[in-house]
Amino acid sequence: MSDATERTSTGTPRRIEVRVHPGASRARLEWDGAVAQVWVTAPAAEGAANRAVVAAVADWLGVAPSRVVILRGTGGRTKLLEVFP
Repeated sequence: MSDATERTSTGTPRRIEVRVHPGASRARLEWDGAVAQVWVTAPAAEGAANRAVVAAVADWLGVAPSRVVILRGTGGRTKLLEVFP
C-alpha cells in the first residue's frame, strides 16, 4: 500500500499532491508514488473541478469528501490536499 493510501490508527492526516486534468472525457485517477493524476469531467469553472477532485480522492481513499481539504492550489492545476482519516 502506498504512503498516500496508508491509514493509521493515530488519526494522522496525510498530504497528497494532485495534478488535475479538468474537462476530461472520462474520470480517472492514477498514483505514481509521488503525485496523484486526477482526470475529472467537470470544467475548471466556478469550483466544479475542485469539488470533483475532492470527491474522486475521497472515493479513492475510502473517506467522506468532508475529510478532504484543498490546502493550496484552488485556482491552479497542481493542488496540495490534506486527508483526515
